Amino acid sequence: MALRGFMRRVPTYKILAEEDIVKIHQSTLDILWETGAKIYHDKALKVLEKAGCIVDYDENLVKFPPALVEDSLRKCPSYFRVKSRNPKHDLIISLDHVVFFNFPGRDIVDLDTWASRTPTRQEHIDLVKVLDALPTVHFFNNYPYFGYEGIPEVMKEFEGAVIRLTEASKITMEIANNDLDKFTFQIAQAIGTEIFANPNTSSPLVCYTDQTESCFLAAEYNFPSVIWDGATMASTAPASIAGAVALANAEIIPYIVLLQVLKPGSRVMVADLVLPQNMKTGSPLFGDVSISLHLAVFNQVWQWYGIPTVASSSGVSNSKRIGFQLAYEKVIPSLISAISGSSAVQLHSSVYGEITAHPVQAILDDDVAKVIGRFLEGIEVSDDSIATDLINEVGPIPGHYLAKEHTRRWWKRSQTFREAADLTTYPEWESSGRKSEIDLAKEKMQSILETHRVEPPLTDSQREDVERIVMEARKYYRERGMITDSEWETYRETVKKEGRPFI
Repeated sequence: MALRGFMRRVPTYKILAEEDIVKIHQSTLDILWETGAKIYHDKALKVLEKAGCIVDYDENLVKFPPALVEDSLRKCPSYFRVKSRNPKHDLIISLDHVVFFNFPGRDIVDLDTWASRTPTRQEHIDLVKVLDALPTVHFFNNYPYFGYEGIPEVMKEFEGAVIRLTEASKITMEIANNDLDKFTFQIAQAIGTEIFANPNTSSPLVCYTDQTESCFLAAEYNFPSVIWDGATMASTAPASIAGAVALANAEIIPYIVLLQVLKPGSRVMVADLVLPQNMKTGSPLFGDVSISLHLAVFNQVWQWYGIPTVASSSGVSNSKRIGFQLAYEKVIPSLISAISGSSAVQLHSSVYGEITAHPVQAILDDDVAKVIGRFLEGIEVSDDSIATDLINEVGPIPGHYLAKEHTRRWWKRSQTFREAADLTTYPEWESSGRKSEIDLAKEKMQSILETHRVEPPLTDSQREDVERIVMEARKYYRERGMITDSEWETYRETVKKEGRPFI
């Protein structure tokens, strides 16, 4: 048993003609051979030169032969499993299934005032617990929140990772900043789970040291990777969608080549977080139709390559509060992503950009994912589903289908259960307290927090290993001057209050 998500049984939506895909592919090859990419990692430069790339060591510039690029793309599996410490939460990634996961939020948002603030450690744990419990969250992004209050900036991502790895059993991915994955990979290995490495591109056409190093770690630990591109159209990428996709491809592929040279057959997904720039404000423009178009084109090209894709820009909104704007800015690109070929769709919990998130929104997004998933599964056309004999049996009014055995078998297969939606009649709504979808989601959240248990719990030995690695990480960043004296003392007091060992 494993988490496979939803089978895409409806025809995949295709926005491009075959010759258009070939044009974008050829542009990608031209960019990688004529311009190349800058890679700030000496060991990677040597590995890639040995594989046949042209390397300018003075400029850190690598040019990739088309044959090497195409060979590397062919080596990426179209289907793979990621092992969890709970076999029920093993993750299946394929071109034909769609799984969902959460979009990050730096802060928690107040549901009354919509103001944001740094969450407490317990609030961070609560969001992780809700995401772990929701049936349509199939794995974790590396940021439910960006850490919690009372810890140094450099440790926020790492302490958040520790929460996910100890307070949940679903697969997570880990950020590559500041050597953090050096420690999170050790924890994952100690507790018996795989996690995603997470090399990120820097636009245009740069691979920095810590991101490139994550490819070496992924090869060493034999962990899968999600390679992320996050350019901004009209700023760090062309304003045209076809040009932005060609650039995204050319930024992602250097990591693919490196991974396949280091370990042929490395498991890879590629993530599209390309957003347009708001030309009035200079900030990213979330929820715009160009995002849906970019996702559809990106998906079709990478389906042609046979490599699973992640729709990341689908889960983000400009709205500062839970409401209509947030809903349509998340739902439309998420649906288009799912029907156009995404293997994973980033959706749950985010409210505004990467700034705010809340478990209530995650519960609302769970309903959205269920509806999208139900659509993807399509319909069955058979003698039983067409029900000709039944229709003839029931006949005209006063005949009806309510008491029929066929109805008992089919109504649940046709509908979708939405737990945070108001599905009552108007009189029922009034008599039950006029509850909104937020009220219903709050009730669901409380129920999860009271009843959800992580299975299996970590053993005492595993917890000791985790604490040892955590303390090694603290010492590592302290010795490198990345934690100030005042941060260190605050950190010590925070951990002491939590009842955890410090150093």
